[in-house]
Amino acid sequence: MIENKQTTKKIHRQMTIEEILSLFPYKAQRLSQEITNAGLHCVGCHAATWETLEAGMYSHGMNDEAIDRLVSRLNALLEEEIDASTITITKRAAEKYREILAEEGKQGWGLRFAERMAGCNGFEYSLDYSEKALPDDSVFESMGIEVHITKNMVSRLLGSEIDFVDGLKGSGFKISNPNVKSACGCGTSHGY
Repeated sequence: MIENKQTTKKIHRQMTIEEILSLFPYKAQRLSQEITNAGLHCVGCHAATWETLEAGMYSHGMNDEAIDRLVSRLNALLEEEIDASTITITKRAAEKYREILAEEGKQGWGLRFAERMAGCNGFEYSLDYSEKALPDDSVFESMGIEVHITKNMVSRLLGSEIDFVDGLKGSGFKISNPNVKSACGCGTSHGY
């Protein structure tokens, strides 16, 4: 495991939401989800990304203790180590994927993880069913699920974590990728 070198800067209550997501694009998905979970539901729609965490939390009726808890959780996310030698699926994502496979009659299938040119920042992730690895695939295993990635994409996707979130602004699989250098505020595209 390696620690991402970009974690030297800390998040504080006077930072704007846009600044946080811009400074830490490799964790933007997880940070925005944590901010949303704290009650700032406008993160994904850009409605108030110009607000500081403090101003946003106060305007949603939160107190200093709630703001400090959020800042602490955000900084804890930044400190999490990243295994840059593999692809990781969280327990929650693995359970959801197995549930989907069962519904589709595809038990035991792997997960195809890829990206395509799209969005306002260059690339979007793509997840799909994969019955078996193709000859040009690298295969990773996490939580008992095979992850198939076309070899020419591996260097950009190594270290990624695939999670599943349930929230007011939608549910779905979310990717955190330590190689990302920029991300759009809506959280759907990224760049290197």
